[in-house]
Amino acid sequence: MLAKQIERLRQKIWHHDYCYYVLNQPEISDSEYDRMMEELQSLEAQAPEWVSPDSPTQRVGGIPDQAFRPVRHAAPMLSIENAFAEEDLKAWHQRVLKGLGNEIPTFTVELKIDGVSLALTYAKGRLLQAATRGDGTSGEEVTPNARTIRAVPLQLKGRPPEWIEVRGEVYMPIEAFRRYNDQAKRQEIETFANPRNAASGSLRQKDPQITAKRPLRFFTHSSGALRGQSFRTHWEFLQACKSFGLPIIEHACLCRSWQEVLQQCRRLEKMRPALAFEADGVVIKINEFPFQQRLGLTHKSPRWAIAYKFAAHQATTQVLDVTPSVGRTGVMTPVAGLKPVACGGVTISSATLHNYEEVERLGLRTGDWIVVQRAGEVIPQVVRVIENRRTGAERMVKLPTRCPVCGGSVVKQKQEDVAYRCINPACEAQLLRQVLHFGSRQAMDIEGLGEAVVEQLISRRMIRDVADLYALKIQDWMSLELFAQRKAQKLMEAIQQSKTRGLTRLLYGFGIRHIGEKTAQVLAEHFGAMTRLVEAEVKDLEQIPEVGSVMAQSIVEWFHQPQSRLLVRKLEDVGVRMTEARGRGPQTLAGLTVVFTGGLSSLSRAEAESLVRRLGGRVSSNVSRQTSYVVVGQDPGSKLEKVKKWAVKILDEAAFKRLVQREQAAVGQ
Repeated sequence: MLAKQIERLRQKIWHHDYCYYVLNQPEISDSEYDRMMEELQSLEAQAPEWVSPDSPTQRVGGIPDQAFRPVRHAAPMLSIENAFAEEDLKAWHQRVLKGLGNEIPTFTVELKIDGVSLALTYAKGRLLQAATRGDGTSGEEVTPNARTIRAVPLQLKGRPPEWIEVRGEVYMPIEAFRRYNDQAKRQEIETFANPRNAASGSLRQKDPQITAKRPLRFFTHSSGALRGQSFRTHWEFLQACKSFGLPIIEHACLCRSWQEVLQQCRRLEKMRPALAFEADGVVIKINEFPFQQRLGLTHKSPRWAIAYKFAAHQATTQVLDVTPSVGRTGVMTPVAGLKPVACGGVTISSATLHNYEEVERLGLRTGDWIVVQRAGEVIPQVVRVIENRRTGAERMVKLPTRCPVCGGSVVKQKQEDVAYRCINPACEAQLLRQVLHFGSRQAMDIEGLGEAVVEQLISRRMIRDVADLYALKIQDWMSLELFAQRKAQKLMEAIQQSKTRGLTRLLYGFGIRHIGEKTAQVLAEHFGAMTRLVEAEVKDLEQIPEVGSVMAQSIVEWFHQPQSRLLVRKLEDVGVRMTEARGRGPQTLAGLTVVFTGGLSSLSRAEAESLVRRLGGRVSSNVSRQTSYVVVGQDPGSKLEKVKKWAVKILDEAAFKRLVQREQAAVGQ
């Protein structure tokens, strides 16, 4: 009897979730819904053996043991090409018609939610996994947090596919975002800059109970993969999702002509101010799945979809001051302090001016009235100066001669033309950003090493470089504000774990000018150990296809500084690994260089490059005499013309796969 009561109550709650989140037609009040949840909790407490993982009471679980573990997507989560004007849309339409041999497709038009991408996997109707987009190929598992979002069904309705991965956006409604920030201010806890940041920060909480307190919602917009069912069109898929209990994007529509697509784009842009959520454009998709397959993909985006971006939010305000901000490498970036102004749902009080040439180009003066916009709907940007509002009291912006943080000398280096730089290596502003960069996820991944912590370490003279982090004792950490023993112990463990990251991430963590993640990987794979890289000269580095003369000079200059050599020695002394792990078994592509051009249909560019490197080969972005193979995919670029010049062997995708499969078999992988 009790089991039947529990099941009936669950069915009622699932029904009301469906009415609220999918149909947008609530049938009961929030208080009545809460009473039903309390009754279910009471009944389940009496019969704990009847509690199931998909019960509405089980949305919030404990803190996961392995938060944010890597998850490989069933199919790549690609980005979508942008269009900023109707002319761009029309050009895309013409490419589509050409690709389809002038067959006439239908289209779907959906609002582009300004949220955070999420992939949900359901097996036999039950939520199995939730993962962020990540780099498009792999993301991070956030299943415990996604379960707390009431718009995400734990159990699908009806007869869903045996296995399905759906993609969508997690977002925070505008009004809910405002209420949350107001409450956070009263409680003196963290507020968010905009709804997208709020959604992102909430989804990546290590404690699902915190995520559960955030007013997050979810919309479904596409499929990653499925088994046990098929759909002929995207519109049919969306309607099926709705019947399964998955909310789909509001105001989505099916268009049977191109003229109707343009009309819907205009209509939705006019609706934008009245929307309950942030939307920065619309996504237009070819409706028929067979047509999508015929059009295919480039290496980074589908040819069958395009995002039409709405015009940026703009506002008028006054420049109160222009001050230099000191970056990690000492570069001075002018930042305009603004009279606070509302723009696109957020309050803007500052805007970057990028460099002092930009100040000159704009003709900007302190006291000017300006037009500011949210570039890409996030970063405030100065568009233009309103010169006819000048009163004569405006002041010219002075070029920096002294660092505002350390008082050190500022120089403008000839080869850069635009950059003013503090050259004091002991500048605290640079040290702060150096340490934060060193501990970032892409570098040494020291979790818990945030800005407030690093500021305390620097202000108390506890560290003078990143190597000093490894010498700090638990008593040192516990002396900092808001640090108890458990927090100090966790941070010390994260610092110790960072010693094993390897040469690629260590090089990237150094923050050498012009050296990003990819170049750091190339250097690590080429030299294998820090000892060999430290002694390399410019001519040695320039022999590496991916390293140009500017990069080579920057690397040599960095390692020739006494402070850098000392830093390397200190890190080595504390046990930081300074070698790169090599592939196992014979390196059957060793000595061979592969260049890719165009998109591959069966694997991503990152996967293809990884295959080459795993077998000991080198991946280059440029064709030269040293190139062994050029792998040509769809829509190859100008590199294909260079192949003829150097008489390099060309492989299509099938030939490349045969090559790596043969070599993998040779090494028993």
